Amino acid sequence: MTIKTIIWKNNTVVLIDQKALPVAEKYIVCKSYKEVISAIKDLTVRGAPAIGVAAAMASALGALKLPSLPPEKFRNKFFTICYEIAKARPTARNLFWALERMKDVVSRAKPKSQNDLIKELINEAKLTCSEDIKINRQMGKYGSGLLADGDNLLTHCNAGALATAGYGTALGVIRAAREQGKKLHVYVDETRPVLQGARLTAWELKKEKIPFTLITDNMAGFLMQQDRLDKIIVGADRIAANGDTANKIGTYSLAVLACSHRIPFYVAAPLSTIDVSLKTGATIPIEERKGEEVTHFKGVRSAPEGTKVYNPAFDITPAKYITAIITEKGILKKPYRASIARIIKGEKLS
Repeated sequence: MTIKTIIWKNNTVVLIDQKALPVAEKYIVCKSYKEVISAIKDLTVRGAPAIGVAAAMASALGALKLPSLPPEKFRNKFFTICYEIAKARPTARNLFWALERMKDVVSRAKPKSQNDLIKELINEAKLTCSEDIKINRQMGKYGSGLLADGDNLLTHCNAGALATAGYGTALGVIRAAREQGKKLHVYVDETRPVLQGARLTAWELKKEKIPFTLITDNMAGFLMQQDRLDKIIVGADRIAANGDTANKIGTYSLAVLACSHRIPFYVAAPLSTIDVSLKTGATIPIEERKGEEVTHFKGVRSAPEGTKVYNPAFDITPAKYITAIITEKGILKKPYRASIARIIKGEKLS
C-alpha cells in the first residue's frame, strides 16, 4: 500500500487532506507557497518530516512564481519567502532543516539563469521527498530488530506515512517488522485534542491490515499496570543535543509511566529532527495552538462558552526516560550527547 502524503505535480504541491481523514480520502492542490503555509498551519499536512518536505516544496513554488530578477534581488526575495514559511509552525525541526537546505542551493549557486536556478530548487525539493522515504525505510530496518514476534506495542499521535513523505518513522519500524513476518498488535492512543491517533494512525493500520486496538489517552497507564504492553514507540518533532525529545503532547506522561513499569520506550526520528544547536530540551520552542481545538471538535462545542484553555501542541520527554533513539544511521544509546555527537559527525555507532 502506498500513501502519497505530498507530491510535486505540474508545478503545484499536492497534499492529502489529513483534516478530512478518516471520513474522506481527498487531496488539495496548492498553487502558491502561501497556500502551503496555510496547509501547514491548519494541519492539512502535519508530522515533522512531512512538514519539512512541504516547506521545501513551498519554497520552490515561491521561487517559481517570482518575476525575472537580478541574482541578488532573486536571492533576497527567495530568502524572504523562506522566512515566511519558517513562521508556519515553531517546533518541528525538519521545517527549518529543509529551508536551510533550500537556501543553501541559492547561496552556493554558480552564476546561471534564473530559470536554471529554479529548476535546481524544484529538483532539490523533490529530492527531500524521495530521500525521506528511503530514510524511513532504513530506520525501519534498524528499528525492527528491537521488536519481537508477538509484541504488543503502544504508539502515540501519528508517526506513519501521513507524518512523512511515505512509510513512516515509528509506524515505519512497525511496518518493517511486519514485512519480516513478525506478528504484532498495536494499541493506538486517540491523541487529544485533534485525535491524530484515532483518525490517522488507526486509518493507516487498517489499510495495512496490522491488528490494532484504539484506546483513549488516559487508558495507557492501566494497560501498563495490566502487563498488556511490551514496548512503546513514538516519533519526534525535535531532539536536542542531549536526547531530550519534543513530541506530541502526552508523550512525556507515557515515558514516565513506561519507566515506572519498566517498559522500553523508543523514539524513531531521522537525523534532520536532531537540533544540536540546543543543548537540552528546555530551549525547544513549544507551539501553543488555538483553544478551539480543546473546546470544540469538528465545529461542535464540548466545553462551556468562555472556558479558559491552555493548549500546548507538544511536550518534552527528558532523555533519561528514552530507551533508544532509532535513526537512519543506526540506533542511538545513552549517553545521548555522546552518541548524537558521533552520528552527526558521520562516525559509525558501535
